Amino acid sequence: MAQTPNSRLSSPSTIHAPRGYSHVAEVTKGKLIYIAGQVALDKNGNLVGKDDFAAQVRQVFSNLAAALESAGANFHDVIKLNYYCADSVDPAAGLPAVRTIRDEFLNRAAPPVSTFVVVRRLVQPDWLIEVEAVAVVD
Repeated sequence: MAQTPNSRLSSPSTIHAPRGYSHVAEVTKGKLIYIAGQVALDKNGNLVGKDDFAAQVRQVFSNLAAALESAGANFHDVIKLNYYCADSVDPAAGLPAVRTIRDEFLNRAAPPVSTFVVVRRLVQPDWLIEVEAVAVVD
């Protein structure tokens, strides 16, 4: 079990061992922050990484970082991530890319709970991944 000032992240021994995430996030105090699904658009609304999944993932996490910062939070405050990935992405290459880039941003000692969903496509066909976050701060 990992504890942050506002939450406890854990994985019960009665459930399979997770790879890079926790099974349970318990808010113990603080304010919840919900970050809308972020896609690979830069500050000016231009797509970053057309047909480049890793570039899109990196832009998504950069957008999440900016959104968290605007609310007085950072990735160590994140307790939940939801991933939506287009089915055009090869999972054999896509999932390792997500894990590598995600690990540059997240608190790997206390990874948030996560859900990863493959969808037929996102709102715009050139978008390959969208990620939303929930954080908790004092």
